[in-house]
Amino acid sequence: LNLPRFVQLMETFVGEDISLPTVKRLIAFIKEEYKQTEEEKMEQLEKVHHISRLAQRKLLLEALFEKWDDNASGFLDLEEVDAVLSTFKEGMEKEALRKAKKHLCSRYPQLSRVGKLSPKAFQTFLELVASEFTTNVDEAIDNLVEFLTTSVERSRMKCLQSLTRRKWLHNIQQAAETSGASMEPVYKAVFKALSQDAEAHGDNKKISAYIALLEENQLSPEWGQILLHYVACTTDDAPYVLNQILYKDMKGVSFAAVEEGKLVHIPRVQLHGNIHFWNYDRPVEERRGSLLVLPLHDARWRVFGILGLDTLRDQCEKTIFLTHEISFYQGVSQAFSKAYHHVCRLENILQMTVTALDWLYPRAPSIHTVTTYLVEPGKDKTCDYALRKVITTDNTGQKEIHSSPVLLLRKENLLRVYLFKCIDSSGVIRTSVCGEYHIAVPLRDLSGQALGIFDISIGHRQKLPPHEHKDLQKMLKMAQAACSEILKMSLEETEPTYVLEAEHVANLRHAGILFHQFMLQDLRECV
Repeated sequence: LNLPRFVQLMETFVGEDISLPTVKRLIAFIKEEYKQTEEEKMEQLEKVHHISRLAQRKLLLEALFEKWDDNASGFLDLEEVDAVLSTFKEGMEKEALRKAKKHLCSRYPQLSRVGKLSPKAFQTFLELVASEFTTNVDEAIDNLVEFLTTSVERSRMKCLQSLTRRKWLHNIQQAAETSGASMEPVYKAVFKALSQDAEAHGDNKKISAYIALLEENQLSPEWGQILLHYVACTTDDAPYVLNQILYKDMKGVSFAAVEEGKLVHIPRVQLHGNIHFWNYDRPVEERRGSLLVLPLHDARWRVFGILGLDTLRDQCEKTIFLTHEISFYQGVSQAFSKAYHHVCRLENILQMTVTALDWLYPRAPSIHTVTTYLVEPGKDKTCDYALRKVITTDNTGQKEIHSSPVLLLRKENLLRVYLFKCIDSSGVIRTSVCGEYHIAVPLRDLSGQALGIFDISIGHRQKLPPHEHKDLQKMLKMAQAACSEILKMSLEETEPTYVLEAEHVANLRHAGILFHQFMLQDLRECV
């Protein structure tokens, strides 16, 4: 039990109308009767220290990763890290390094193909290396971190540039986490990061940027099985680029980036001869500049689209993308990929929730309303998190999907403090607000923390009829199981993410089916 859960347990035990003297007697009783052996105390302290060590190690390794990844590309080259580590202790630990690398590639199969370490894979690699040493793992990691830190030197200017770029990349992820399952804020954050970097670190280049996702070609299969659908672009390019379709057999280099999984950089498009120009209004003599096409990879390094940038709107002579700019753009493409899949997970969870509520409403007519909220990070230091209202369902089954943001903040919603207690404790809360009874039930992530909440209003009755209560419990159990399954699919080591946008649509349907799948499984077990 953590502190919020302990407090909630005590509040549930004593009830709402308890007198202060009774509460004091209960506290005195617990203090007197609670006994803990020395062995239990030491075990608890060791557990706390272990959790603390893991948290400190994570922060240490994240800081090390960022120092090495000075252009904020989002990954490190495995061979480069391996080469530096092979000189650790003057090369005496090469065998331990070889074994650790073998274990790493078995855990992340794509590594042997792409050779890129994500922050998580980098941390895993160092932990595997340390575990192969004969010394204490914590001590070994400290030694490795110290060695790797001194192996790379960065100027103050480079550090400031990296810090600024990471802030812009963080804004992309934050846009996804506060989007309410919408991609629009993510697109805006991506293009803002690109334009800010071009202004600050790219000699004030004027750039055009666009995102295209792979889709199945159902309209014109004679043009190939897949196509690129341009779903977002910078404002000035929207009349020419937005919602355009690029087929595989058309002129262009984007499909080369898709098929090879590598970026394509054309320093001077006027000399290339195989460039597809969307803006036909631009005279041929003005079609000059650089083009960069970056493949968008999912967590298993499968390509699901492209991020393109060009400098055709910039009439300056020197508009070639430099190495540090390209590295940052790779970081942007990876940040977009994470944000895109985060939004897709939210969409899947909401689709599953709609299915669960559809199942519930004819079976529990005594429930007045069910309001579903998602937890979002706070936008400033005074607010740890906010609750976004996403779905409201009444007892007739009518649903309202809240597209415009309805955010609840703790300090502004004293009558709904029970919702925040539910999130804090990640436990069920029963309470009465203005004579109306509510049951707040968390929807938990894989670590047990609440990512969403069902606020169930049962009107003036204190309890649901037994059969309705049983069906409510069943719905909540299956919704949690389906939610966990959706989240498991997105783990980096095993993520079976879709490549085509059509698979995303199929995944939305699958998310709804998941609820019924778990319900059927539960029924079979009962029989």
